[in-house]
Amino acid sequence: MAESLRMKIAVLGATGQTGQYLVSQALQQGHTVTAIVRNPAKLTVHHDKLKVVEADIFSADSLKPHFKGQDVIMSCLGFPISYFSVVTGYTQSMSSISHAMRDARVNRLITMTSWYTDPNSGSKSSYLIRFLLLPMIRSVLANMYEMEQSLQKTDDINWTVVRPPGLKSLSASAQEFLTHEGYFVPDSSGNPSGSAMARGDVARFMLSLLNSNAWVKKGVAIVTK
Repeated sequence: MAESLRMKIAVLGATGQTGQYLVSQALQQGHTVTAIVRNPAKLTVHHDKLKVVEADIFSADSLKPHFKGQDVIMSCLGFPISYFSVVTGYTQSMSSISHAMRDARVNRLITMTSWYTDPNSGSKSSYLIRFLLLPMIRSVLANMYEMEQSLQKTDDINWTVVRPPGLKSLSASAQEFLTHEGYFVPDSSGNPSGSAMARGDVARFMLSLLNSNAWVKKGVAIVTK
């Protein structure tokens, strides 16, 4: 197998639970990483090829200087469930990210959302997921879905949306991935296959896309075997 290309990667959400795995793995693979964060003190990784910068994810002007010269923008941004207001972080941040990418002339974006962002996609999920979990997180899923829809309308950004199921704070495994262009990974009966995976594996899959065009301008649901 040919050696993977070394790239310059800007990571958003680098201090989050999945983002920290992504940064560590990217550095291990020899990439140069710019971690764009709100609070630099929260990122405890130190590396010759890591640059930590502070920026406002809701401001294209704030992001643009850090996007210049990058090969790809990778986002693990997450926004908390709100029971008293509508979640808007995903769409608002993606608007800023998209504008900054255009201004900086970067066109590759890899971001993550979740299974079941489409409001009709959870109909085959288990009883507990369908009637307990999904209603609890619907405000988050709805904004993720709105963000996904906005990306589908862009012509000049080569985006990929990675959709994992439930997440466990575990390091990457060597397990194979099951993938599906849709809102969950189905089994042979068309029902969701699996329910959770390691955050380290999500990061591993996202980084695998750096050397592949298989999922450009597509949403891909993933789970480990």
